[in-house]
Amino acid sequence: MKPSRSIVALAVAIFAAATAFAADSLSILPKEFGGWRTRASLQASKDPVVADPVNAALLKEYGLTDVELATYSHDDGHKLTIKAARFKDASGAYGAFTYYKTPPMLREKIGDQGASLNERVLFYRGNILVDAVFQDLTAMSAAELRELAGDLPQARDNTTQLPGLPTYLPKESYQENTAKYVVGPIGLEKIAAPLSAQLVDFNADAEVVLGQYSTSHGVATLMLISYPTPAIAAEQLKKIDAAQGSNAQPQPGSAPLIAGPIFDKRTGPIIVVAAGPLSQNEAKSLLASVNYEANVTWNENTYFTQKDNIGNLVVNVLYLCFIIAGFCIVAGVAFGGIRILVKRWFPDRVFDRPEEVEFISLHLSEKASEGSDS
Repeated sequence: MKPSRSIVALAVAIFAAATAFAADSLSILPKEFGGWRTRASLQASKDPVVADPVNAALLKEYGLTDVELATYSHDDGHKLTIKAARFKDASGAYGAFTYYKTPPMLREKIGDQGASLNERVLFYRGNILVDAVFQDLTAMSAAELRELAGDLPQARDNTTQLPGLPTYLPKESYQENTAKYVVGPIGLEKIAAPLSAQLVDFNADAEVVLGQYSTSHGVATLMLISYPTPAIAAEQLKKIDAAQGSNAQPQPGSAPLIAGPIFDKRTGPIIVVAAGPLSQNEAKSLLASVNYEANVTWNENTYFTQKDNIGNLVVNVLYLCFIIAGFCIVAGVAFGGIRILVKRWFPDRVFDRPEEVEFISLHLSEKASEGSDS
């Protein structure tokens, strides 16, 4: 009975250790980094209300999966509060980062992108967004958060790929930290976009990025809407132009479909909308600065066969060289051997016959002797 009890106890211990390891591997924040340590257990939850009670629906729209909260203490007695939110992919983390980022913030080289204002530092790495609030900032605070960014768990699939739509925002006259990336109607409403969610139609897999630009008359808004195909974008542009031409109004009590006059165009699968205090020439210039460039990808097999492997080609070329060299050697030996055998069997009959070895003689020695006699 004792051996069986020992085996059961060992199995229970192994299972508990495996469970603890799995729990640690699923956690977001480390228990210590850069001299910061947390003595309390991390508060983890899958409820977006824990992350942000005001914007819980927006975080859910971005694809929030779980959140962790922790309070760290340093050896010098300072405190640090961190909130880490994990999303389904990097697009969600990037979108939440753009929403919380404000124009007064300064850029920070932390994680993939970072921004700071006073004691608050906001950054994201991969599909994780981190909001850190220091009790007192020091010269080492940024370096400590860079160490934290390196300790964050990272997904191993394509969930770390960032959206490409924000790269189409022009840089000229752009107001810093005003870009907002949204993927649903809740985010579109919160960023005060010139078009309503009804005209954007997120059911067609649309994604939106919005930025503010300085003009001679004030601050204008540039809105980019991306669709899966150019055909869908062309159809949506017709709806937008129709709504603008007829001054269509939504149902009573809801927001207008278009907030004021707009200028628009389509480039590939992207609809570009300019709104706000800007002249017609400025609107045309702003719209012309956005041009879609298609990247064509040729999908092929990543493995090599005997026909398309360059190594096999080189080996076959070497084989051909050896074969030709061997043929030349054999032909040379055969030609020389046959000649020797013929000369031995038929001397002075086939080769080296007297009539073939005759050659013209100048008799220079005889002429030299005659000259000396004279």
